[in-house]
Amino acid sequence: MRVLWLCNIMLPVIARNLHLNYSNKEGWLSGLADMVLACGEESGIELGIAFPAPEGVCDGRGRRMSCGGQSFLAFGFAEDTARPHRYDRGLEEKLGAIAREFQPDIVHCFGTEYPHTLAMCRAFPRKDRILVGIQGLCAVCAEVYLRGLPSEAVRAVTFRDLLKRDGLRRQQEKFRQRGVMEREAVRIAGNLTGRTDWDRIRTREWNKNACYYKMNENLRETFYQGVWREEECVPHTIFVSQGDYPIKGLHYLLRALPRIRQQYPDVHVFVAGDSVAGNQSFVGRWKLSAYGKFLRRLLAEESLEGSVTFLGRLNAEEMKRQYLKSHLFLCCSELENSPNSLGEAMILGVPCVSADVGGIPSLFTDGEDGILYRGDEKGPESPDRAGAAPEAGGEHLEETAGALAEAVIRIWSDPERMRAYCSHARERALKTHDREANYGRLLEIYRDITGAMNTEGDAPVQEIMQNDAK
Repeated sequence: MRVLWLCNIMLPVIARNLHLNYSNKEGWLSGLADMVLACGEESGIELGIAFPAPEGVCDGRGRRMSCGGQSFLAFGFAEDTARPHRYDRGLEEKLGAIAREFQPDIVHCFGTEYPHTLAMCRAFPRKDRILVGIQGLCAVCAEVYLRGLPSEAVRAVTFRDLLKRDGLRRQQEKFRQRGVMEREAVRIAGNLTGRTDWDRIRTREWNKNACYYKMNENLRETFYQGVWREEECVPHTIFVSQGDYPIKGLHYLLRALPRIRQQYPDVHVFVAGDSVAGNQSFVGRWKLSAYGKFLRRLLAEESLEGSVTFLGRLNAEEMKRQYLKSHLFLCCSELENSPNSLGEAMILGVPCVSADVGGIPSLFTDGEDGILYRGDEKGPESPDRAGAAPEAGGEHLEETAGALAEAVIRIWSDPERMRAYCSHARERALKTHDREANYGRLLEIYRDITGAMNTEGDAPVQEIMQNDAK
């Protein structure tokens, strides 16, 4: 069985073969690739991997590479990943040529966030052998992008925003444009894979005829070792995995922090990832975005600077160390499907609090794995909430910040129950992110898709691709 993966990044195994630097993003996919390659002889899978690549590695032709003694073909193609809201029809020819060379039985697209997924769905003739994996959904992100932000924050434009033409409204519009491409890709694909009730329901609205397969994701290798210990953590520390754009909800936490500090004066927040709030240097102030400016205002209003530390980008080992020394992991996002950061915290047994949004209730149960909070009675995707005017943002900010603060105080105020949450969450995550089980499920999906097509009268994929090329 020949399977072509379409990925959003160059995987580390490819970068190592090319002696190039690589990103730590989507580390779970690297682990899955290692398993597929290691078991290739047993499973019968011949793997090809296509990915956006820098100049010099993007001729679109397959390069034979190896991993642990197993070989695969890598196909780099040129794409403007810095502007994922723009569709380049030239991608259809590039990806069509890759498919004609590799002759896959299945094309598996990981994610819908970039134009290359739509281009592949258009280019590959056998729509019933396209499998699109749902990660996040840009179309829904656009609906809630400005929630919780007061009108003055939305209207604000900094020098950086003017220079890059990238204010908050423009950022929301980019997500909307990406969502248009995303919806079409989902409508074209014959098969979808997801992990939550939320992504299943959402994508069914766009394509009720697609076969939907549930498959959980693996985590990065390092998170399968180690367990959080209360006596080794720093009391009243909160870890947030990122907060560089509004969807991640850092503004809710900053607004909640004064209330938490009343109960726990030594509370301290650590934020990983790019620091959109910048710094107070001359250059830092010029680089500040409108959202960063709003965060700085929240920090200044309650003198929170000494209670918040921005850690910058962390690799997997650094993230793990931060989880283990924190007293709480917090997912304060406005919208998530199934954040791997929450899974990483759960499998390590870290106390967790999360916003009750998107697909999170499918992997994290309130009162069993930790605490879920919601800022108002209506969910973030209710018809009267989606795309709500930013004038209502201040009210929602206060409601959600209040619920967040209450949840943090509640989990710390009952250590015995918190320990029970940690134990249950870890047990659950070990099942959700079981690498062998998830790999087995992947094989089941591939075999089901190809088996369904091996009926009398079906032309081989190779023949269709050759005819399509003519």
